Amino acid sequence: MTAIESLPHSPGRPSAAARALRYVRTERGLATFALGAVALHVADDNFFQPEPGTSPLDHLASGLLPIAALAAAAALYPRARAGVGAWLALTFGALGIALGIPSAYWLAQGEASGDHYTTGPLAIFAGAVLMLTGVAILWRSRRAYGSRRRTFLRRALTLAVSAALAFATFWLVVFPVGFAYTYTHTGRGVVQPDLRVPYEQVTVTTSDSIELTGSYVPSKNRAAVILFPGATRSAEARMLIRHGYGVLLLNPRGQGTSEGDTIRWAGDRDLIAGAEYLKTRPDVDDGRIGGFGFSVGGEILIVAAAESTDFQAIVSEGAGFPIGDADLEGSSRLLRPSLTLLGLATAVFSNQTAPPPIAGRIGEIAPRAVFLIHASPGMGGEAVRQPKYYAAAGQPKQLWKVPGADHTGGAKAQPAEYERRVVDFFDRSLLDG
Repeated sequence: MTAIESLPHSPGRPSAAARALRYVRTERGLATFALGAVALHVADDNFFQPEPGTSPLDHLASGLLPIAALAAAAALYPRARAGVGAWLALTFGALGIALGIPSAYWLAQGEASGDHYTTGPLAIFAGAVLMLTGVAILWRSRRAYGSRRRTFLRRALTLAVSAALAFATFWLVVFPVGFAYTYTHTGRGVVQPDLRVPYEQVTVTTSDSIELTGSYVPSKNRAAVILFPGATRSAEARMLIRHGYGVLLLNPRGQGTSEGDTIRWAGDRDLIAGAEYLKTRPDVDDGRIGGFGFSVGGEILIVAAAESTDFQAIVSEGAGFPIGDADLEGSSRLLRPSLTLLGLATAVFSNQTAPPPIAGRIGEIAPRAVFLIHASPGMGGEAVRQPKYYAAAGQPKQLWKVPGADHTGGAKAQPAEYERRVVDFFDRSLLDG
């Protein structure tokens, strides 16, 4: 008998893959792997496949903080009691689905790329698995309490408490975090403007080296106006073109074919870069540059004009309650905790702090001209906020509540009066003198 034959037989140790498969078949293992799948999507989105024009270093907050929260949940879950474990599974499951929503959005738009095809759908699947796990834990942990009547009453009370906790968690955590993530990861896709005149495709480079795309119609009167966001405002652009104005329809960062992440709070840099571009045009005088912003673009335009004297006049339509605005006056007390977390989450996913409140900046534009347009009731609190912005603005200034208009729908509701007022404002501000 050889030495090898004399060795006692011992069964081989299971491979790492076999042990992992055995672990994932358990409830704890399934939850851990699902949390890991969501974390993989976060890492993929921020570090492995960042948006064109950005690098992993631009995404430290939006990548590391969510991964740390997911890792903490994975570490706590095996040690948690049934109720806490179910809460963790349901909460992070809902968040996992929310983190995958932008992938579904871009897939539906036919403009998906990178992680939209891979880890984004995986995050949705993992989130669904976590939520089913949470429901299963609650079902399995139900108890009997003696008589049927007593059992029914205790379970009804438990259900009521669980429902209240679920609502509070959704309102205070899932909704603000999920909305902030979707807000910072979706936007306008590629839209070709309908200008009905020849125009140039141009590229504008921002101060942080992001290349933005836009469409430009040269000026016939030495003045030009930036429309922001531009691609969807063809009617307003044609209106200005008819009166000889140069028009730059600018695609914000992360939207259309522009580089960068969808960071609306960085839109002031986009607009300032657009004004710098117009100053290089031989058909435009430096002192004859205006801005025309809509909704969020109107909010950002106010901030940009407060920062840059390149804007001699601005029209802001539909500026309301910006996400992250520290001024919560007038909002419901029930809304304030959710709005506060919404602002913080937007800062994390944007890797940038919120700009100061508009009411505190608009006065810095004077003595350059401001024209505020709004619908009523509109959206985002515009009917309430616009009078406050008007009161805080310096002279010269105008305010117009458009009869019968929807949000940023002034040109559609009152086309002749809208054209008369806007063109007259730009004529007096950019052409006279």
